[in-house]
This record gives sequence, C-alpha cells and structure tokens, in this order.
Amino acid sequence: MRELRGAEAASAICTDAMRQTAELIERGIAPCLGVVRIGCDAADAAYERGLMKRFAAAGADVKRVLLDGDCTQAEAEKAIKALAECDTVHGILLFMPLPKHLDADRLRTLIPAEKDADGASPLSAGLLMGGRDCFAPCTAEAVTVLLEHYGVACAEKRAVVIGRSPVVGRPAAMLLLARNATVTVCHTATADLPAVTRGADIIVSAAGAAGSLTASHVRPGQTVIDVSVSWDAARNAMVGDAEFDAVSAVVDAITPVPGGVGAVTSAVLMRHVVLAAERGRK
Repeated sequence: MRELRGAEAASAICTDAMRQTAELIERGIAPCLGVVRIGCDAADAAYERGLMKRFAAAGADVKRVLLDGDCTQAEAEKAIKALAECDTVHGILLFMPLPKHLDADRLRTLIPAEKDADGASPLSAGLLMGGRDCFAPCTAEAVTVLLEHYGVACAEKRAVVIGRSPVVGRPAAMLLLARNATVTVCHTATADLPAVTRGADIIVSAAGAAGSLTASHVRPGQTVIDVSVSWDAARNAMVGDAEFDAVSAVVDAITPVPGGVGAVTSAVLMRHVVLAAERGRK
C-alpha cells in the first residue's frame, strides 16, 4: 500500500511558484492574494496564518481584510469590490461559511473570474462545467494534483466521487472528467454504495462523514483520495471518511488524514495567484 502524502506534491508546487514569483518580481510584479475574513473563527485564522507563511516563503504577498462578524452586507460588498478593482491584487479568497445574515451568493458573484483564486463564484463554476479555462476550487484541484504527482492515470479509468457539494464533489468530478476518467457521482441517496465504489479504479471520498468508507467499499488495486476532515473526540484526532487501517489494508494507495489533500490545498491556491499575476502582466 502506498500512502499518498500531500507534503511532497505541495513542495513541488511551491518550488515552481517561487521560481515564477521571482521572475515576476524582476518585472515589478509581486503576486498578491486578497483575503476577506469575516468574524473570528479560530480555524479560519489558523489557515490564514499558514497561507501568509507559505506566500511569504515564495516571495508573494497576502493582503488581509478583516471584518467583524456583525458587519453589514454593504460593508462586505465594499471590501470585495475594493480588492476586485485593485491592480496589485491578483487573487481573492473569501473565507466560508459566512455569518447567516450575509448573502454569500451575492458576495461570491462580485469576485471576477480572473481573480477567483478558489473558484468560488458562479461564473467560475459555469466555466468549469463547460470545460473552459478557469480556476477550480483549490480542494477539488488538490485531488487531481495528488493523482498526477503520484502517477495515477485518470484516462480510461473509472472514478467514483462520493459527495456532490459545489465546493468539492461536483468540481472534482468535472476535473476528473476533463482528464478522461469515466465518473460516477454518489451521494446520500445512492443505492448500494459499496457495490458502486468497488467497481471504481479511483475513489474520491468527500462525504464529510467520519468512518463512512469501510473495507466493504473497496477492493485491491484501487486508489482512495480521502478529502474529508472530521474531529474524532474519542481518538482526540482529525480523521477522514475512510476507516484508514481497514481500508489501507485492502487498496493499493490512499491519502492520510491529516497530511493528504489538505496539505496541497494552500499550495494550489498560491499557484492560482501566481498564474493570475502572470496573466495580468500580459
């Protein structure tokens, strides 16, 4: 069994981004991500600190806009519009979920596709669905990055995606389809899920249900990409959808949680920002 760890893939992306960033800085352009964080969620703040550290190591910038959790819709819209209109900001990340009193769909539509570094806007979703060039949601793209990094071919393979969220499941299915996989999307209403997943070559589990992918769902020869992260109070640890010990004993390759897809996500985000800065230069 191969353990597909994200650090190796992320390092490769960051090394390339550092090279591209240095070339852009020589031309007077510093790739910059604009971050809008509303409220004081501890997990968001920790992720933001990690982003800033990773971007700084590559020579790129992060411009933070922090708003109170009780900010108005108008204040949130103003913050995003300012970043959208700023020539020195190349990508925009809006932390989700938002406080319930805010119209998240409206805010996402204000992010221009060329700056939509996390593929959050409806326009980006439509472009992805149509097979057009766009930035995909970073977590979904991290799935295909890991597969490519470890030499797991998608073409002519059967892939099953468990989960149909617009953030991971659906975009991951589109990215796999673009790589010529034959894709089945499963969800809570799928009948006999184990029979479906056992027929796959690649399983992408994004159900968000700890322990929901068991040994009965898999067979030898498969690759499992476990996207989900849940807190297991009994183990006092982060876990994925897969019952890791049982599933890893059967399949050929699997991503750990933590240390798998999540380790690649911020690196993909940085790659998107550097690419947006490069495109903006032309």
